[in-house]
Amino acid sequence: MTAALVVPSDWSDITPAWLTSALNRHHPEAVVDTVTVDMRDDGTNRRARLAVTYAAGTGPATVFVKAVDPDHKAMIKLTSGLLHEPRLFNSNIALPLEHPLVYAAPIDEDAEEFLLVMEDLNARGADPRDATRPLTPEQATNGVRGLARMHGRYWGARVERPELDWLEPFVPWDGMEYAPLPAALERLGDDAPAAVHALSIGALIEDVWKPYIRTLTIGPTTLLHGDAHVGNTYLVPDGSGKHTVGFLDWQVARRGNFALDLGYFLQGALSTEDRRRNERSILEAYRDALGLPADEMPSLDEIWLRYRASVAHGLTLWLCTASAGELWQRPDIALALAQRYSAAYEDLQTAAAIADLL
Repeated sequence: MTAALVVPSDWSDITPAWLTSALNRHHPEAVVDTVTVDMRDDGTNRRARLAVTYAAGTGPATVFVKAVDPDHKAMIKLTSGLLHEPRLFNSNIALPLEHPLVYAAPIDEDAEEFLLVMEDLNARGADPRDATRPLTPEQATNGVRGLARMHGRYWGARVERPELDWLEPFVPWDGMEYAPLPAALERLGDDAPAAVHALSIGALIEDVWKPYIRTLTIGPTTLLHGDAHVGNTYLVPDGSGKHTVGFLDWQVARRGNFALDLGYFLQGALSTEDRRRNERSILEAYRDALGLPADEMPSLDEIWLRYRASVAHGLTLWLCTASAGELWQRPDIALALAQRYSAAYEDLQTAAAIADLL
């Protein structure tokens, strides 16, 4: 159905007829009457909330739309995967964790354009999180259980399926070596351990990040969210007074080792104190939720080693982000995450863990 939809060039090109077609898979009786832009937020991607009324049938009162920003297309192609998110949702595979409902995801392969039409999470009382509002250990445990269910479903040979034949392995990319790392280290100040302050940008990229990323295709791989930091999460009420953790922005979906998602999420989503006190028990909860046969189940020792090594990814991305000032992220968010991954790098002896994997 989505293949017949032309990717509109601007929000004003989303007509009632176009949106009717986009919604009809989930709301077959809906006929859209009016579409108006209720909010727009253009950054690395273009985003907007659309208010919708209906001439017939029923459907959501608002939808959220997302498209690539032309000014950031080259960077997204280099670091993420320009069309990975719409391909994922067009594949119609089950994602057994909380995520936004996607109504349609048309792609223009030649023009390298896409549009996601998805639910407006505000309608479910969603609470978007970022590094300035870390999760509780209970909430983080809920999040890793969701990741584990997804990882277990696509573990090993299960990820090798026709619907995911576009899914690339997680491999290093170039470009981060130009980040002005001293600016980030200065912002970290004395809060960062000496082992982090001793890093040059060359050592960070060539001796820490790239060697770790190359381990992601050693051993069984799975479907990865690929960018599961706390800023791509939200909480929704579960009906019992607690919350379920959901995951947004699947643009970096990849095939690789489970620990990239596990470590990147957990080390950034918790305060450093909560991580230190709870990470071992949360890793056990992750293993218990994988649902794998005994002969495929990773040992707790393997999970621990992979988790320790995974700090390399968060440390590198958020030191580079923090070095860029306000270019890519709010400075307070970038600094908070750089601080958490820096502490984890020392606590978990990440350099030694990477050496043990190689």
